Amino acid sequence: MNETIYQAAAVIIPMVLAIVFHEVAHGWMALALGDTTARDANRLSLNPIRHVDPIGTILVPGVLKLAGGPVIGWAKPVPVRKNRLRNPRFGMMAVAAAGPGTNLVLALAAAVGLGLLLKGAQEFPPHGSIGDFVLTNLRNFLSINIFLALFNLLPVPPFDGSHIVEGLLPERAARAYERLRPFGFPIMLVLLIVLPSLIPGFDPVGKLVMPVFEWVGNYYIDLANAIAGAGPAA
Repeated sequence: MNETIYQAAAVIIPMVLAIVFHEVAHGWMALALGDTTARDANRLSLNPIRHVDPIGTILVPGVLKLAGGPVIGWAKPVPVRKNRLRNPRFGMMAVAAAGPGTNLVLALAAAVGLGLLLKGAQEFPPHGSIGDFVLTNLRNFLSINIFLALFNLLPVPPFDGSHIVEGLLPERAARAYERLRPFGFPIMLVLLIVLPSLIPGFDPVGKLVMPVFEWVGNYYIDLANAIAGAGPAA
């Protein structure tokens, strides 16, 4: 397999899975709390075609991975109507938390799968083999899910963390904070792309997300290594 295609596939497959489960988790939580909007729009399906944004789910993550940058991606947002939730204030917090929470559970599954794959093995599968492709996908699935969970918890609209912060604020402050939501995407572009390119050392992802990512990731890797036992280290 061409090396570029191999590397891209090993990112796109776990990225699509992580994002699809993330979005569907939002929809299922909303449904459990009284909002049927996602179900009515047929967005509770695990069929990637219903959720994938060709640019945000495939092109951007693939290019970032090949360029050696942090893998960031997005899907078509699952529709949620706050006023349909039985307790809108708490409900939006729960709906928002469901996505990152699901990613952390998926990362746990990846760590277990990684450990089981390596358990009893004397050495890593040869590069380019089916075993190596599965191993690479599991490693990427583990790291992508952890990063996606933490990245989405940033307290900036439109990320999930903004809904959690909004629910924790006093009602008056929450209403003022909510007024920032229409400007969420431009704010994200300025904070994550424009300012880092203009101000040396300004790197909110590197300084806020990556230290936590490495700390959390080490626990998952320790679990994989414990399951692998005498096999190669994950």
